[in-house]
Amino acid sequence: MIPPLLEEIRERLDEFTATERKAAHALLANYPMQGLGTVAQFAKAAGVSSPTILRFVARLGFPGFADFQARLRAELENQLNSPLARSSVMETDASVDGDPLMDKLVENVRETFAHLPRGELQSLIRILADEKRTVYLLGGRFTDALARYMAAHLRIVRPNVVHVAGQQGNWLDQLIGMGPKDVLVVFDIRRYQAEIVRFAEAAARQGVTVGLITDSWMSPIGRIAAHVLPARVAVPSPWDSSTALMAIAELLIAGVTQENAERSQTRMKALEDLRNAYDPKRTGDDLL
Repeated sequence: MIPPLLEEIRERLDEFTATERKAAHALLANYPMQGLGTVAQFAKAAGVSSPTILRFVARLGFPGFADFQARLRAELENQLNSPLARSSVMETDASVDGDPLMDKLVENVRETFAHLPRGELQSLIRILADEKRTVYLLGGRFTDALARYMAAHLRIVRPNVVHVAGQQGNWLDQLIGMGPKDVLVVFDIRRYQAEIVRFAEAAARQGVTVGLITDSWMSPIGRIAAHVLPARVAVPSPWDSSTALMAIAELLIAGVTQENAERSQTRMKALEDLRNAYDPKRTGDDLL
């Protein structure tokens, strides 16, 4: 699978002229939809001239604007594909115990970390380690398990960690108290869930710092997220893989633990003491 164009654009930002960089930022802020209109519409949104848009497209290696749009439309189709649609084109030799699937899982992790924006990663770790902030974690139908997993670990090494779970109607109870001192970490991959997007947007309007862990095609939450960590999820299967997403979660957990190692160690020791005190195998005399 060819990596999404937005990955290349992010990595090449320093190569663009000042006006081309404005075009790049406009596209990244509304990817890929911003590039699917006319050249004039793209130019107006970016605040540059139409020739600048054409030079930007040419610098990306496209012979013309139509070729650029064809690439964006193909990516949009991949982004919206359902598991059923993907099953009709999956590789015939991608059995559960076959090499293609296992190789792709390993490649996804390797490519995810090769392209992971290190500045974004470190900034998010510092924010998550700040115990003055309450950390909220939210995931979708298949990614909520990752949010729950990450919340369970973060609760051990820092206070004020909330897993936003349960019925969607109850999410609003959490939203009431969220504000500028808080951070929301969202796991959202294709096909992006509208209710999760709305929740993140509402939190952002209340001043919450939003961190997004998403796929290469980028959840719409990327438009309002302060920190975005994309992962490779496509494998020769009808189902997207969460392996690289889990790797990012574990990297964040380890980073927060190390960011304030003394606090982490103190809390882990306190937790072990509590476990020993409430061990059902111990007798009453042992607890005195």
